This record gives sequence, structure tokens and C-alpha cells, in this order.
Amino acid sequence: MPVERALALAEEQNYDLVKISPTAVPPVCKIMDYGKFKFENAKREKEARKNQKIVELKEVWLSMTIDIHDINVKAKSAKKFLTDGDKVKVSIRMRGRQQAHPELGIDVMKRFYETLQDVCIMERHPLKEGRSIIMILAPNKN
Repeated sequence: MPVERALALAEEQNYDLVKISPTAVPPVCKIMDYGKFKFENAKREKEARKNQKIVELKEVWLSMTIDIHDINVKAKSAKKFLTDGDKVKVSIRMRGRQQAHPELGIDVMKRFYETLQDVCIMERHPLKEGRSIIMILAPNKN
């Protein structure tokens, strides 16, 4: 149908003529209330955003000389973060002569991960970055 006729038909019904697929030959148009259409789309998007879970990155600090009991205490707080659906960044800051032995810090990280193995996966393995060792844990999918 010609554009003029479609516009006249839309005006007659107090609706808008909206191009659905403008690149098609001939262009596909629809007669609808465009304001109502925009409102319903905005409402649908708002509802979808409300149901989304925003994943935060929480941080847990360890030291290279940490004892097993202290690891368990830190693991308990990290477990809480992971069960809430957040990711956990585990960090160790090496000071002074500790920088000569980063493998000790990586061992501490691995021990920490072993205590949390049932609730998380290792998203990023322990890696030395400057004076820090960083590991990222993500909650299990199931």
C-alpha cells in the first residue's frame, strides 16, 4: 500500500505509522500507538534489570606468614561472599625479603583455595604482580 494511504489510515484511527523493517523492499510498517509501545518496552526492560544479580568483586587479604586457623577464619568470610554470588579476589602483599620467595605466597593461596574448593572455582590462578600475589575465585555454577 502507498505511504500516503497508510498514513491516512493511521491518522483516521488515531494511531502512529511505525517502520518495523525500514531496510526491507518494500519497507514493513505497522499501525500502533507508539507511546504505549515505548512505555511497555521500558517497563519490560526495568523488570529485567530488577531480576538481574550484579556480581561484585569482594577482596580478602592474606599474608605469607598466615597460620592455618587464620586461613580458616578468612575462608569463612570468603565462603559467605561466594554463597551470596559474588567473586572473591584473594591478595597477598609481599614485604621486604618475602619478595625473594613468591612461591611461599602461592602455596598459601593454594591452601586457601583447598579449604574453599567445594563452593568455588579458580577463575584466575595465583600470579605475582609486582609486590602482590593475586588470585580470583568465582562461585560454582550449580
